[in-house]
Amino acid sequence: MGAETGHDAQRPAARVLVLGIGNILWADEGFGVRTVEAFHRRFETDAEVTILDGGTQGLYLVDHVASHDLLLVFDAIDYGLEPGTVHLVRDAEVPRFTGNKKMSLHQTGFQEVLSAADLLGRYPTSLALIGCQPVDLEDWGGPLTGPVAAAIGPALDLALEVLAGWGIAVRPRTVPLPPEQQLLANDIDHAAYERHAAAGSAPAA
Repeated sequence: MGAETGHDAQRPAARVLVLGIGNILWADEGFGVRTVEAFHRRFETDAEVTILDGGTQGLYLVDHVASHDLLLVFDAIDYGLEPGTVHLVRDAEVPRFTGNKKMSLHQTGFQEVLSAADLLGRYPTSLALIGCQPVDLEDWGGPLTGPVAAAIGPALDLALEVLAGWGIAVRPRTVPLPPEQQLLANDIDHAAYERHAAAGSAPAA
């Protein structure tokens, strides 16, 4: 018998990017970064999944987006909802909301990232944006507000649903992640930053 072909052949695994964008120096603007940080700290995935703190990199993210098939983004988004509300949008809706009301420079940049990936002919086949309605975007050096910090858990639950729908395996970590392997380091991880903010001296990002 020859090798199996057609529907029985092994298909390459879809490449998945789990991305957080935002600026941790501006209070709730840090929601996306803090949520992807929490995702990385709590869960492990297979090799086809990339977990990335995109921060405010803007167009520097084009190569990352264009090299993946499936894209899941965490961000602070002005949906016009109650503060702290988590909301999911998908596919064609995503670019519209990443530029909605231009709350911050990075959102305009991410809309351009998606446009650039499209022009390259390497647009992800599926997109999901998990956004949280912010409370405060103007408290420089301040931590996430209470409602937005409390939204990280529900955002992660929603992310697990999205990834499961894509057939992506996610497993809770059974061993705590060592500090040197965490997504953010150098005293800007969430816990350390909160301590500095409480003391009135946020570390440089």
